[in-house]
Amino acid sequence: MCAEKIQRLIQASILGFVMGLAGSGMYVSAFILQFGMMIMLVVAGFTGWCPGLIILKKVFPSCKENDRLTKSD
Repeated sequence: MCAEKIQRLIQASILGFVMGLAGSGMYVSAFILQFGMMIMLVVAGFTGWCPGLIILKKVFPSCKENDRLTKSD
């Protein structure tokens, strides 16, 4: 599995966690977590800098590397 796919799975898990918090009545916690995720996504969208992805790429290979390796075979 590559870093970008793992990042998307983590984002989906965080959004599910936010829905769970909101469903259980913890609106303030859900709002803060959702707002933080929105800020991170906006920063990543405008600048291309994402600290979570940088950390994941240290542990897992990038999807671009996986595609390049499989195409050269």
